[in-house]
Amino acid sequence: MSVERVPLAGGIIDRDAPTRGSLEALEAAWAAPDARVLRIAGPKVPVRETDLSLALVPTARVTAPADERVYLGRRDGAPMFAIATEESDGEPGVTWMHPFQAVMKLDHAERELVTMALAVIRWHEAAGYSPRDGEPTTVADGGWSRRTQSGGELFPRTDPAVIVLITHEDRVLLGSNVLWETGRFSLLAGFVEAGETLENAVAREVFEEAGVRVAEVRYVASQPWPFPRSLMLGFQASLAPGQDPAAFVADPTEISELRWFTREEIRSPRAGLLLPGALSIAGWMLDTWAQDGAL
Repeated sequence: MSVERVPLAGGIIDRDAPTRGSLEALEAAWAAPDARVLRIAGPKVPVRETDLSLALVPTARVTAPADERVYLGRRDGAPMFAIATEESDGEPGVTWMHPFQAVMKLDHAERELVTMALAVIRWHEAAGYSPRDGEPTTVADGGWSRRTQSGGELFPRTDPAVIVLITHEDRVLLGSNVLWETGRFSLLAGFVEAGETLENAVAREVFEEAGVRVAEVRYVASQPWPFPRSLMLGFQASLAPGQDPAAFVADPTEISELRWFTREEIRSPRAGLLLPGALSIAGWMLDTWAQDGAL
């Protein structure tokens, strides 16, 4: 796995915010001869079997009212849309895959399209009514907001979560979640609470899950994680002075085991050791650290 770019980092698609605010511009984009549609069926996306690229289709082949389209922006100038649909079994050369299977086989621009589409479409499924007063909402801004008749506005929700690579004397601390199979380990992580800074969230989550204090908390990178709507904020930290590296205490409600691992153990995992996949920022951070890369 390359350590040069965080998986799902994006930044390639022109989100083209001005077009979102104009019904005429959105219709013109939909009618453009190079406009394409990404279909989302539950959690699955269509992939061409020949070259493992997204099976995007021209808008001329899709029947979808304006309020069911999400305008993703432009890829190399071409308008890109997404719609929720049903999985089709009758397309030669096309297979429907879960993003965990498909995304690492796609180029960076297509990964970004999938990430955006999943996040927004999943939000629409749960945003039909205002959480404040139950008033029905309608789609606006090319799928990037919803509005109530009384003027209320809703926008796609993103839940921030911190994930931290904790080091001590050239080892990294990993934990195994109580819900995982035996042998699977990853970085410690948790959601940011209301009124909390990211750095404080790192310190709190590590202490709650491992019973140790950390210092030198430093931001590394972020990754959208649309399963369904998280933003993973990656940090690196070291044990605070005076902390005994052997004195960690796992929170039994969340963590079944805590262990220190060397770089070699991460580079060449023993049989039975399952580490984070290439799609996640956890996998990227671990791989970068294990290869002596600078986070």
